[in-house]
Amino acid sequence: MYSLSSAIDAFPDVKVLIIGDLMLDRFTYGKIERISPEAPVPIFKVVSQKEMPGGAGNVATNLRALGCRVSYVGLVGNDAEGSTLVNLLKGSGVRTHLVRPENFPTIVKNRLIAGSNHISRVDREGTVPDLSENLPFFLRAFRRLAKQADIVLLSDYGKGLFTADNTPQLIEICRELGKRVIVDPKGTDYSKYTGATLVKPNLKEFTEVAGRGLFDPKAPDFHERLRIAATELIDRYHIGNLLITLGEHGMALVSAEEPTRVRQIPTRAKEVFDVSGAGDTSLATLGAALACNAPLPQAMHLANLASGIVVGKVGTATVSADELRDALRADDRGSVSSRSPERKIMSLPQAENFIAELRRKGKIIGFTNGVFDCCHMGHLSSLLEASKTCDALVVAVNSDASVRRLKGEGRPLQDEATRSLLLASLEYVSCVIIFEEDTPMEVVKALRPDVLAKEGYTIDRWPEAQYARQYGAKIVTLQRIGNYSTTNMIDRIR
Repeated sequence: MYSLSSAIDAFPDVKVLIIGDLMLDRFTYGKIERISPEAPVPIFKVVSQKEMPGGAGNVATNLRALGCRVSYVGLVGNDAEGSTLVNLLKGSGVRTHLVRPENFPTIVKNRLIAGSNHISRVDREGTVPDLSENLPFFLRAFRRLAKQADIVLLSDYGKGLFTADNTPQLIEICRELGKRVIVDPKGTDYSKYTGATLVKPNLKEFTEVAGRGLFDPKAPDFHERLRIAATELIDRYHIGNLLITLGEHGMALVSAEEPTRVRQIPTRAKEVFDVSGAGDTSLATLGAALACNAPLPQAMHLANLASGIVVGKVGTATVSADELRDALRADDRGSVSSRSPERKIMSLPQAENFIAELRRKGKIIGFTNGVFDCCHMGHLSSLLEASKTCDALVVAVNSDASVRRLKGEGRPLQDEATRSLLLASLEYVSCVIIFEEDTPMEVVKALRPDVLAKEGYTIDRWPEAQYARQYGAKIVTLQRIGNYSTTNMIDRIR
């Protein structure tokens, strides 16, 4: 089973190539204390200013903040702002391969901010020059760098870099080299993205390209309407996946491999201060996770967490690998450890849904079972050791009827409700299931845990482990500590 924490650890080994529209994001912070006597407008008094790469440059700096190795191909004006951008990118460790045409002003977006409120945005941009002369340079540099990359990201801000001529050539180069290409699109002409591995519009952009009425995430038919429109685009342009970001409603995936299904995950933002660059952070994290071979649903989850972090910051911001690790741990605690003991006790169908959600987050599922009639140090030690083999531990408990069949009419001493609640009260137990059969085979077949761990059983005496080994589960025989057993405890009490 894939672990997202392992993916974050692997980010420093990831090589990402970005091509996209580059711009300078300028944040001018100040105060508003009075209204102008010249016109009924507030007077903005400048206090400080901050500059950072924007557009595709923000994708690049987000990838560097995560620890990835990043190369960038693009163009920037041959002016002071362009030089600032180049220095900012190089200073963050991005390898740049740039064309700097004359008479092309670097795109600048200047945001005026008072406190944490955006007052206005002042943009400067010109028309992208004819790239036909520079196209051979672009394609040569792109092919050379794509060969070395683990994944390629196209960040289209609609500023003229991606044309109907050059974009298909870039994607075709990726296909020839066997490289996945992820596109953050712009505009309604998706023909230029034909053959992309994944295209990631926001809901407004998706609505425009789908040519339909507004898609309301709260509507009961939202998934079906989204699926129909997405599969039409997937089929028309041979796109592998459409990932639609939904703002406060998270993100939704429709895949060519599963055209009848919509996967939607909720947003993770706690408090929103600024959405500037959130899409760039999402693209960067998604690309980094996929480059580490994370399954797409789990890469979505990581990208969603990163977006939730960055919108809690003011200005175009990045997310570090440590911040992402902390968010992953907090999310785990929120979904598992913070559950009340009563909520950890589940029926098998409830457990299947719970485990499916954990798997979407890249969690390794462990499993053990027993009667647990009188919890003692032997039980606690076994459960603790079992929990170390996985991210979430499922404990299957024999029902009262099952215990009587196995151990006689005098057992159990404690009923199944008590035994289950005691186990569920342990922080390192994620889920407790009561089973009626003599063995937990049906539970194992339904949940297909990644690790089976049990004290004292070798695999030849352990049918569930024999079954689980066939589908690739890890089998762990735990060591018994001391002479602890419920039977011995009962004999001593007597």
